[in-house]
Amino acid sequence: MRRLLSVIVPVGSLLVAACSSAAPASSSGTDPATQASRPATGVAASFTTWGTYHRTPGRSGRTATAAGTPLHQAWSKGLGQAVYGEPLVVGTTLIAATEGNKVYGLNATTGKVRWKKGLGRPQPMSGLPCGDIDPLGITGTPAYDARTGSVFVVAETQGGHHTLWALAAGTGHKRWHRPLDVLPHRNRKAEQERSAVLVAHGRVMVSFGGLAGDCDNYVGYVTSTSTTGKGRTFHYAVPTQREGGMWAPPGPVLGRNGHVYVASGNGAELHGRFDKSDSVAELNLPRLHRQSLFAPATWRDDNLRDLDLGSMSPAMLPGLKRIVIAGKRGTAYLLHEHSHGVGSAITRLDGCHAFAGSAVVGHVVLMPCLGENQVRALHVGKRHLRWTWSADALYGSPVVAGSRVYVADRNTGDLVVLRLADGSLVQRIHAGSLTHFPSEVVDGGFVFVPTLTGITAFHG
Repeated sequence: MRRLLSVIVPVGSLLVAACSSAAPASSSGTDPATQASRPATGVAASFTTWGTYHRTPGRSGRTATAAGTPLHQAWSKGLGQAVYGEPLVVGTTLIAATEGNKVYGLNATTGKVRWKKGLGRPQPMSGLPCGDIDPLGITGTPAYDARTGSVFVVAETQGGHHTLWALAAGTGHKRWHRPLDVLPHRNRKAEQERSAVLVAHGRVMVSFGGLAGDCDNYVGYVTSTSTTGKGRTFHYAVPTQREGGMWAPPGPVLGRNGHVYVASGNGAELHGRFDKSDSVAELNLPRLHRQSLFAPATWRDDNLRDLDLGSMSPAMLPGLKRIVIAGKRGTAYLLHEHSHGVGSAITRLDGCHAFAGSAVVGHVVLMPCLGENQVRALHVGKRHLRWTWSADALYGSPVVAGSRVYVADRNTGDLVVLRLADGSLVQRIHAGSLTHFPSEVVDGGFVFVPTLTGITAFHG
């Protein structure tokens, strides 16, 4: 992830930052005490649990029931700062975290605040070596653990400290916290936790990359901590001299086999031996020992030209026992669950400069193609990849609910609804100014969209 990537798209040239969009986005917003909430009246909602990025530990981005159409704005809640991660739904509470290091429990039907917790003063961008979020607080999507009833959140505070917090989902009560700056001889102010938190098998996994601009002394790594907060925090770091960030917004992904998969960005090696960067690593639990690894045969050129895989998290297809990954080069790779090193993809297909999170429906992966300014449907077989439909002039991380696809479009600030069958447009409705890699949550007949000022909720 080095500096800026220039990608040619059909309508012109789109500049994409190494680990974010090219244009810095201010996360300042309206004070929640003065922003009016518009409650949905007469709405009887039946919520499930949306406890992690794209709903499942495998980041499938799929739920059974669509929201009704046409959608109307149910309520809008200003939270004082940007909400970069997906909100969570636990019972009838919507849990949202901001760059101001505030975590809110909202009534999911009305937007009314049930509880609020502060996790320290966020880090101002003026004190960082580079970056594009100001201030820098909670960026990654939190995760809920039903067994302990805890929500796990990573906050960055002044001084560049990264802390894992366990909060009671019902009240926001602080249960425990642990520092995650576990790498010696690295600049913690150059590390950023943009990726979603993952909870699996009694462990909390958190991955780290660099700031926009890829400055200073950092390296990509992922940690594993018990959901009880006790015992040792294990970690795996990319064995490169510098960079190799694990920054994709979906974060670590749980595989069908119980292993964790992480994608890393380009590393420092340009001419010598492979440094395990620009790769997909399969890691075991709880210690995160590497079990296998894939990297494209073009890894040296990827490192040189900032065309790495780390801009997207792996898409899991458990029914096929396959994985799809794509990145800044614009090439999608089909992988075995257990890879065999450099050049070990089953097949490959050009056509998607992928950033952030995909959604998986059976043998189809819906890809967020920032370079093409499209959402594209990729049909996956045991040994083949094939593009089916594309939705043009649209970028965001898709979510599938029933027969509909929902995309928070960064270009316009609209929530876009598509037909799953062919990608044709059902509806557009404005949500507000969106973050670099926007996503959404569909639950209980509502669609919740995080924005640069809070949450906008829609209902059919």
